[in-house]
Amino acid sequence: MATIALASVSDSQDTIRVNALHALTYCPRLYYLEEVEELYTQDAAVFAGRRLHVELEKDEDGEWQQLVLENQNLGLRGKVDALRTRNGQTIPYEHKRGRPYRDGNNRPQAWESDRIQILAYACLIEAELGITVAEGRIRYHAENVLVHVAFDDAARQDVYRAIAQARQLRQSSERPPVATNERLCGRCSLASVCLPEETRLAQGQANQALRLFPEDDERKIIHVTESGTQIGKNGEQLKITKRDGSVAKVPAHQVGQLVIHSYVQLSTQALHFCAWQDIGVHYISGGGRYLGSFDSRQGSIQRRIRQYKALTDSEMCLKLAQQLVTCRGQSQRKFLMRGQRGTDSSDTVLTEVIEQMQRTLKQVPKADAISSLLGLEGNLAALYFKALPKLLSDSAPAEFQFSGRNRRPPKDRFNALLSFGYSMLLKDVMNSILAVGLEPVLGFYHQPRTQAPPLALDLMEIFRVPLVDMPVMASINRNQWDVEADFEIRGEQVWLSNEGRRKLISLYEKRKEESWKHPVTQYSLTYRRLIELEVRLLEKEWMGEGGLFGQLVIR
Repeated sequence: MATIALASVSDSQDTIRVNALHALTYCPRLYYLEEVEELYTQDAAVFAGRRLHVELEKDEDGEWQQLVLENQNLGLRGKVDALRTRNGQTIPYEHKRGRPYRDGNNRPQAWESDRIQILAYACLIEAELGITVAEGRIRYHAENVLVHVAFDDAARQDVYRAIAQARQLRQSSERPPVATNERLCGRCSLASVCLPEETRLAQGQANQALRLFPEDDERKIIHVTESGTQIGKNGEQLKITKRDGSVAKVPAHQVGQLVIHSYVQLSTQALHFCAWQDIGVHYISGGGRYLGSFDSRQGSIQRRIRQYKALTDSEMCLKLAQQLVTCRGQSQRKFLMRGQRGTDSSDTVLTEVIEQMQRTLKQVPKADAISSLLGLEGNLAALYFKALPKLLSDSAPAEFQFSGRNRRPPKDRFNALLSFGYSMLLKDVMNSILAVGLEPVLGFYHQPRTQAPPLALDLMEIFRVPLVDMPVMASINRNQWDVEADFEIRGEQVWLSNEGRRKLISLYEKRKEESWKHPVTQYSLTYRRLIELEVRLLEKEWMGEGGLFGQLVIR
C-alpha cells in the first residue's frame, strides 16, 4: 500500500473540520458546496442531531470528556463527541442518530463517512495528547448498536488521503459531479442547492426528476407601505412601529423578506439582524419603482468566478438569450391564444398577431447576435401589447383601455398596474439571485442602462406573463379595481394610490402562492419557489449540467 505523507499546514492556512471529511466521504460535491462555496442548510435531521448531543452532554457518570482539538501539522480541527478510558486505553466515541451499515452476514458496520470521521478524531487525539489510540467507537442510537472501528496504519492512510483530497478541492473552482449513488441525495441537506435529480434529467439519466427541491417557503413577505413607519429589532423579533404609535412584532424565523416602500426607517441593528437571519431586504419607491436590495452575501466567490467566465463568452450569452426570448414570446403568444377563446371570432386582430408572433419566434434560433435578437424581441413585444387590450372583457371599465406599453411614468391605469407588478417581480428575482449567490450586475442579455441589475432583468422575463400580466388582466375583468380610489391622476401620469398598491401587493403575493407544474421536471412548485429554481437551473447552464433553463412556458 502506498504511504501518503502530510505536508505541514502553515499557520495562515485554515485547518479542515473533521465534520467536513465526513461530508467529503459521503459526497465530494457536498463537501465542496459546504466548505468551498460556504453553503449550509439546517434541516430537521441537523436539529435532531443537535438535540441528541445536548442530551449526551448531560451524562452524569463522570467518565465522559468532550475535547476540542486542532492540529496544524495534520491540518485538522474538530470536537470529539466523547472520550472514555477503558483498561488504560483512551477511546474516542461518536454518536449517530441513525442505523449502522450491515454487511453480507448482517453484522453492523460503520458507514464509510462515519468511519473516516472517528478515525480523524483518533489522529487528532494521538497528535495532541501524545498517546496511542487503538480504536474508535460509534454508537448508532436507532438500534442502540456500538460499532468498533480499528485504528491502524491503513486507517491512518485513509485519513491522510481524505485530507489531501479535501485540500485539492479547496483549490479548485470546479464543482464535483453529482453522486452516482442516487440514494445519498435523498438524505442530503443540500439537495435543494445541488439539484442532483434535475442534473440527471438534463443529462438523460432519468425520465423524470424526483422532487428534492422544497415545494414552498412558508415564511412571510412583509411589505411596509406606510410612510413614517419605523422598523427595529426586539430580541429575536422585528418590531414595526407605525406613525400612529401602533406596534407589531414578528418573530424573525417567520420572515423571508422585508419590503420597504416609500419613506420608512430601518435601524442599523434591524438591518444586521435581517442579514444574520437570511431575511431579504428590498426597497421600492413611493411611486412603485424598484430601488435596490441589501446584499448580505458571504462567500460564493467560486460561483461568481464561474459566472464571469461563462457570461463573457458571446456564444454562451447568445444561446441563453435565445432561450429567454423564446420562453417569454411563447408565453405571451399562448396567453393571447387563451384569451382568443373568449373573444368575438370575427375580430381578426388576435388571430393575425398570434400568427405573426409564431413566424417571428421561428427566427429566434437563427439570430446570430444579441443585437438582432433584440430586434426580434421588440417585434414580439409590440405585437403582444397591440393585441393585449383585446383580452379585456366587455364588462371591464372603459378607464382600463390602453394602447400599447408605456412606462416611466405610466400614462394609463393598466400600465400603472403592470409597472408596479413588474417592480414586485424584479424584487423577487433579485432576492433569489442573492440567495443563490450569483452576481446580479452581470447578465447575458440586458445591457446595464438603468439601476436595475441586468441579470435580474434577464430572469424576470420568464415570469412577466404568469406572475403579472395574467393576474392583472384577470383582476380587471373581475372588476376588482376602483377606478377612482385605487389610482392617482397627475396630468398625463397615472399612479397607484396607497390603497391601490396594497391591493396589488395582495394580488401578487397570492398569485405566488399558487403552484405550477414544471413542464420538464414534471413536479409542482409554488411560483415563489419556481423563481429560485430557475436561477439555480441557469447556473447549471455553464456547469455542464444545463438543458432545463427557460422552459417555463404557460400552457
